Amino acid sequence: MDQAQLPPILVGKAVTTETSGLVHLLPRYANRHGLVAGATGTGKTVTLMTLAEGFSRIGVPVFLADVKGDVAGLAVPGTMNDRIAQRIEQMGIGDYRNEAAPVVFWDLWGKAGHPVRTTVSEIGPVLLSRMLELNDTQSGVLDILFKLADDRGLLLLDLHDFRALLGLVADERKDISTSYGLVSTQSIGAIQRSLLRLEAEGAEMFFGEPALQLSDLMRTTTDGHGVINILSADQLILKPKLYSSFLLWLLSELFETLPEVGDMDKPKLVFVFDEAHLLFDDAPPALQQRIEQVVRIIRSKGVGVYFCSQFPDDVPDQILGQLGNRFQHALRAFTPRDQKAVRTAAETFVPNPGLDVAATIGQLGVGEALVSTLQDKGVPMPVERTLIAPPRCRMGAITDAERAQVRASSPVGTHYDTRIDRDSASEILARKAEQKTEQAQAPPAITCEHDDAEEGGFGQSIKDAVFGTKRRQGMVESMAKQTARTMGSQIGRQILRGIMGSVFGGKR
Repeated sequence: MDQAQLPPILVGKAVTTETSGLVHLLPRYANRHGLVAGATGTGKTVTLMTLAEGFSRIGVPVFLADVKGDVAGLAVPGTMNDRIAQRIEQMGIGDYRNEAAPVVFWDLWGKAGHPVRTTVSEIGPVLLSRMLELNDTQSGVLDILFKLADDRGLLLLDLHDFRALLGLVADERKDISTSYGLVSTQSIGAIQRSLLRLEAEGAEMFFGEPALQLSDLMRTTTDGHGVINILSADQLILKPKLYSSFLLWLLSELFETLPEVGDMDKPKLVFVFDEAHLLFDDAPPALQQRIEQVVRIIRSKGVGVYFCSQFPDDVPDQILGQLGNRFQHALRAFTPRDQKAVRTAAETFVPNPGLDVAATIGQLGVGEALVSTLQDKGVPMPVERTLIAPPRCRMGAITDAERAQVRASSPVGTHYDTRIDRDSASEILARKAEQKTEQAQAPPAITCEHDDAEEGGFGQSIKDAVFGTKRRQGMVESMAKQTARTMGSQIGRQILRGIMGSVFGGKR
């Protein structure tokens, strides 16, 4: 679709006293990121759905998380009612019709959508440390684990591989500490316990293959509509570290993988980060700096990032200043925290002489928002009180049968629905352990009697003096064989304990 043919995305209609025109989001500035904020129940989700539909109609794929289950309504047509008819008439929308958007459902556990997987190697030590909630010392040990895996060519695909690597480090702790840095048994035990907790939360399903291909999030339909990728997150949101780390990994992968494209007539992808405060809660300075860098630069790779949260100050100032498109729903200033949020929201908008922003934020009704988007030459428009356009899809949850029907027609289901388990670190280390055990248990070489006879003379005398007669030698050889077998068994048990001990966790 040429830029000259590319229509703006309808956001709603301004109701400020001096203005009564329609408010649009220009596609060529949609990659300047955005913020959708407001108290619970004020219409943030409907605004996100309206924006997602608008992007889809102009051929822009969208990725967003469904934390309450109602965003899934994008997949089925809506139903006309009096409220929607009244809003359409009030706004003067002539081409409104109920329709579904092209949707692909995803789910980390593979129940409400196609499984989303990545490998331990791809997630990396920084985000894995955040998932495991490790302290600085334990995070340093995790860095050593990944370096060791790289040096020894151990492919870390799933948590079985990671557990096997922990067992290896526990067995070779002294040598590894000498070569890579101190690795304490306490840190290994703490990582093992955190790993068990992460597995109990269901994260084991997230690690493995086939890993998610970013190209599958950037699909369009045959008629040119962008596919809306919806991550089922109603259960995932209950595990905030896993939720935020997954979305941050996905955003980082886009940043690392996509090429520079400069300014385009429309984004290549719009990425919506719902419940954005979870991304920044307890985030160490290094991680927050990384997020700021990604948000600042990913624009030039054709990706627009839209944060959604209750308060605008949930997003750090360094990132908030980079969000050019703002949609502020109502805030109720009941507490000092709320009052501070109202002031923050009012100060981030371009002033409108005919609008008291701070007062209006508390007066907005459901489905209304203060809106400011980037216009010609990237200049933000003065803030407008806006009636948000209704989405064309269902504004609510869908049934299991409707979800199953959408999933059955998905273009990516055959690729992701079947898990693959190829040779990786756990299998390699298990084979090496088995080989060591077999070598340790192998009987010593048998010396032929004629060799002993040929030896004779002075050598035989020395042997007899040291080991005794042939009868005594036989006893010594039997004892030596028994000792070798015992030592082999002990070594085998130590190796197996190193590998399997991480299943039960070590004592700190």
